[in-house]
Order: sequence, then C-alpha cells, then structure tokens
Amino acid sequence: MHELPVTQSILQIALKHANEAGATRVEDIHIVMGELSSSVDDSVQFYWDIIAKDTLAEGATLHFRRVPAEMQCQACSEKFRPNDEYLCPKCGGAQVKIVAGEEFYVEAIDVDK
Repeated sequence: MHELPVTQSILQIALKHANEAGATRVEDIHIVMGELSSSVDDSVQFYWDIIAKDTLAEGATLHFRRVPAEMQCQACSEKFRPNDEYLCPKCGGAQVKIVAGEEFYVEAIDVDK
C-alpha cells in the first residue's frame, strides 16, 4: 500500500525533469530498488499505470534494477550477503550494518523532445 506515495514521488520527479528539459513525452524511467526495500515492482507498476494517465509520462516504461543486500560485520569488517540470519559468516558476530540493499531512487529518465 505504501507504493502509492512512492509512485507519486517518482511521477513528480519524472514530470519535473521532463518539463525542465522541454520534453514532449517521458519514454523510460529507470528505478533502483534495494533488495531490502519493502516496495514491490508490480505494485509500483500498477499505481503508475493509474496516476501517469493523461500526463507526459503516460505509457512510459518503468525499468527496475534490484540491488542485492550486503551486510558488514562490525567486529571483523567481513562483508557478506545475508541469508535467513544476519550473523557474520566469518566470526559469527551479530553486530552488523547494512551497506547495500536499502536503495530506492530514480536513476535515469529518458524523454522525447
């Protein structure tokens, strides 16, 4: 359900940059989503098809690039991909931080002028 405000933000960003570029149409929007992001591609696409109607971005293709999650152990600095547990596979430490996988941003917008 939280994908609606996220999708509205994506549309605002796309329209702002399209207008600044003097575009007649938004063709493609490239979105980066971390594996740990709670947003769902299909839900973003669903809301996009509704809210982009009758705008410069109507019919634009959304491209999603997923970034894998990566953790770093605070005890031994080992970087690793988490599985079901967030324990360091090298030393078993539980003090870990997320170094990748929470991203969510618009990476690029392709427009027609």
